[in-house]
Amino acid sequence: MARAIALRMDFIASQLRHLARRSKDATQARRLLALAAIYDGGTRSEAARLGNVTLQIVRDWVLRFNAEGADGLIDRKAPRPAPRLTDAHRRALAAQIDRGPIPAIHGVVRWRLCDLGQWLWEEFGVSVSMQTLSRELRAIGYRKLSARPKHHAQAEGAIEAFNKTSPRRWQASRATRASPSTQ
Repeated sequence: MARAIALRMDFIASQLRHLARRSKDATQARRLLALAAIYDGGTRSEAARLGNVTLQIVRDWVLRFNAEGADGLIDRKAPRPAPRLTDAHRRALAAQIDRGPIPAIHGVVRWRLCDLGQWLWEEFGVSVSMQTLSRELRAIGYRKLSARPKHHAQAEGAIEAFNKTSPRRWQASRATRASPSTQ
């Protein structure tokens, strides 16, 4: 059986318990208390039972604690995945949008997200969802613009007739006779 990795010697169990009491992070406090049990002479199995984890995880805690101290036992954020589009891709995409599509070559008269996604695949071999492509284009500074639709059977003067303006000055109504009082 392999020999257990020794804990660093600049801490003692009471210091770890004190750090656990002061900690705002519950998982860090649980880990510190499990390691304090090892400092007190307990086995790694007892520490795993205290921390409600396996022996392998206790070993990982010991390695992190030895390398970074008590701060090494705080949960870290997972690294983000690498972005699919690089700066070179973004520059080429912006240049392609500014040039606009050539109907004979691209087969479209205006760029849609699915067309730009297809262009990225053909040009660079990068597959990007429409949602991601939309987010990237908004980050570059582009917005989705579309012309206001017009019904094919709309009468020529219908809009002007609908948008009539009110007279400049309202005229007061003629005075009406007062109704007879009921006294």
